[in-house]
Amino acid sequence: MTIRQIYNLALKMGIEADLRGKADVKKYLAHQKEKYQKLPPDKKKEFDKERLTNPYSDTRILNEPKNPQKPIKRILAGIDIDVAELLLAKELGKIDLVFSHHPHGQALAGLDDVMQLQTEVLAKYGIPINVAEGLLKPIISEVARLLSPANHNRVVNAAKLLNLGFICVHTACDNLVANFLDQKIKKSQPEYVGDLLKILKGIPEYKEAIKIGAGPQLFVGDEDNRCGRIVLTEITGGTEGSAKIYEKMAQAGIGTIIGMHMSEEHKKEAEAAHINVVVAGHMSSDSVGVNLFLNQLEKQGIKIVPCGGLIHK
Repeated sequence: MTIRQIYNLALKMGIEADLRGKADVKKYLAHQKEKYQKLPPDKKKEFDKERLTNPYSDTRILNEPKNPQKPIKRILAGIDIDVAELLLAKELGKIDLVFSHHPHGQALAGLDDVMQLQTEVLAKYGIPINVAEGLLKPIISEVARLLSPANHNRVVNAAKLLNLGFICVHTACDNLVANFLDQKIKKSQPEYVGDLLKILKGIPEYKEAIKIGAGPQLFVGDEDNRCGRIVLTEITGGTEGSAKIYEKMAQAGIGTIIGMHMSEEHKKEAEAAHINVVVAGHMSSDSVGVNLFLNQLEKQGIKIVPCGGLIHK
């Protein structure tokens, strides 16, 4: 497979796993096309045309190799890739592509854009779309401002200097773990929070995370609490959303949420709304989603060299 084929597969798998459903993803892309067509010529020049076919602004080819048609045979893959990992790729030798889950470059600059996914998922869980948008818009704007001064291209510049193919697949992989957990929970139908924790702890990546003290944890509630309706609103969609959403979740009949991580402010608001919160773990959850993608590459004969927090066996 070439780097472009790997990228296209990531988008395809991310769309198929999207909690919104493929039809809604197509609607989103159609809306982007409509917005683009209405732009004046000078704004069209500035528009990122990749957004017309890629619904995940944080999934990108960051540096294409000099020979983009060269088959990728060996990938250095990590949850977090920095300049150190790029130098490691050079030291190891025979690395055709460096794969990062967390975004860099243009993908990091566009992280806020993908948060729109959260509003649509919340709407599917019964929260009115106007309420979800009203609560998320200030957070999306805040994330954009926080990202604005970041040195987005530092690691990308290093990849170019080292002549390393570089790609990041963020929300597309987060969709994979969200869909995987959603299907697993629907099949198992746990009644109590303790049962839900047992299900998560039986997943290989979470089992490994437990060994280093980073496994699934109960942040809010009690293992003897009934789960009620279980949702995955804290797994995909860029980064953490609004802390004010939990009251609305409770009103929509949501009893338990599963997330990758949770700030203290969000924890307090979930507690006040009497919602159980299970934090599955950040690196371990990311590893589940990344592995679901990388496993498909391994089936094509590509060798994966894990690093940067990736739990991969």
